[in-house]
Amino acid sequence: MIRTEAEAQSWLRALPEWDARSEARMATFISLLAEENARQNLVASSSLGMVWQRHIADSAQLLTHVPRETDLSWLDLGTGAGFPGLVISILRPDVHVTMVESRARRIDWLERVCAHLELEHAKVEGMRIEHVPERPFSVISARAFAPLPQLLDRASRFSTGATTWLLPKGRSASQEVLELRGWEHVFHVEPSLTDSEAGIIIGTLLGRKG
Repeated sequence: MIRTEAEAQSWLRALPEWDARSEARMATFISLLAEENARQNLVASSSLGMVWQRHIADSAQLLTHVPRETDLSWLDLGTGAGFPGLVISILRPDVHVTMVESRARRIDWLERVCAHLELEHAKVEGMRIEHVPERPFSVISARAFAPLPQLLDRASRFSTGATTWLLPKGRSASQEVLELRGWEHVFHVEPSLTDSEAGIIIGTLLGRKG
């Protein structure tokens, strides 16, 4: 369990994706986040003092559940301040990350950060999920975007039987999977490395029942 800022940074440095370039980009990202947070409420101000644990490591842990293929396409729904989308892009700049966000000020923020950090394969879809053009993705993530049934209803069109879903949840993770009806799936819950009460729903979606 990652409990402190020092532990979070130590854990990140041990990742195979961590190098001098990702370290420099991550430091710049955190600086930009703190600066922008004074203008708009991207994250809770109280969480900035634990940004490495609460936001960076919390997002980066998703990488431990995907293969290290070079042709991955990643869809991040409700990206907000860039979690996990921007963190994934910084650590895996080879991955084509599409971040969906409908709020204008956050769209502007995401686009500015992508340009500043020169994240060539990061793309912002500034619209509601219903308007995003349909295509399959290797990975779909959503951090506190919507309850599981609603999320699947809205995002299943981007999924194939080979798509990995990575859905960080709070303590409701196991209950949401148990109560899921109407879908054929292979979902399970892994404990979060940054919150002892949280879980991550992981697996594949096979389709609607019937």
